[in-house]
Amino acid sequence: MDLKKQIKSEIEKALSLKELEQLRIKYLAKKGKINQLFKEIGSLSQAERKKKGQEINKLKEETEKFFKEKKVQIEKKISFKEDRFIDISLPGKKLQRGHIHPLSQVLEKCEDIFERMGFSVVEGPEIENECYNFDALNFPKDHPARDIQDTLWLKEKRRLMRTHTSPVQVRYMEKNNPPLRIVVPGRVFRNEATDVSHEVQFYQLEGLMIEKETSVVDFRAVIQNFFNEFFGRKVDVRMRPGFFPFTEPSFEIDIRGENGKWLECAGAGMVHPNVLKNAKLNPKDWQGFAFGFGIDRLSMIKYNIDDIRLFYSSDIRFLNQF
Repeated sequence: MDLKKQIKSEIEKALSLKELEQLRIKYLAKKGKINQLFKEIGSLSQAERKKKGQEINKLKEETEKFFKEKKVQIEKKISFKEDRFIDISLPGKKLQRGHIHPLSQVLEKCEDIFERMGFSVVEGPEIENECYNFDALNFPKDHPARDIQDTLWLKEKRRLMRTHTSPVQVRYMEKNNPPLRIVVPGRVFRNEATDVSHEVQFYQLEGLMIEKETSVVDFRAVIQNFFNEFFGRKVDVRMRPGFFPFTEPSFEIDIRGENGKWLECAGAGMVHPNVLKNAKLNPKDWQGFAFGFGIDRLSMIKYNIDDIRLFYSSDIRFLNQF
């Protein structure tokens, strides 16, 4: 048996990395058999040394290749055995489950409640124009909400990041004939300082109901039913006079917390006749109410969270609680 066959045979019989390393030292180390062959050709002629040296170099390269291939085979077997081995004495590993973001959970719950009351869920663009965001909603030209201090204007002429979800109401009324019942969830943007109760971006849910005969009494029943369903208890609701350009009369909606304190959480009112006209509806034939509230605000009340910034912090310690 020549040396090459002997080396290959011994490598193939190796069962562990330790055995393989011993063979490597035996043949490829500084004092190994292959390096000894180089010393033995010193007495040969130059031509014979060249020829013999090439043969020994080729043997060394092939031997190194045998070792690499065998090492890969042994490592694969070791990895397979480790993967297959189960130590039944070890405690079980708790599976990590993903979490739906608390704002997404609240949005889904709100949509579900309103859908069961006959409302359809409608969405619209986050980038709006001045007409739908202000003009069609009866905002005067000099209204402070149009100022750069409140609105994030874009470089494109009269385009902006919507400041509320109300523009979708007008868009929907233009393309659909009443009677209408819709809710509009979505993200809105304001150019304001961030603190525990304010964010540059947050989520709103807008509601609209247009019919032949719709009154404040209908709105009161809808909003009362919503809060009862959302908080899972009978909620005390009160309505205070307010002002919004797109409703008349307008109301501020408060609910009584479990601690007995009143919390402002929504705005509402009967749709202003000018808004109906802008949507190509005759206010003599149709009337209705609109309302809107912040999803972030409702979430903070429901889960007793005191800082709105937590929703957007991506802190896994916070998100894992939901």
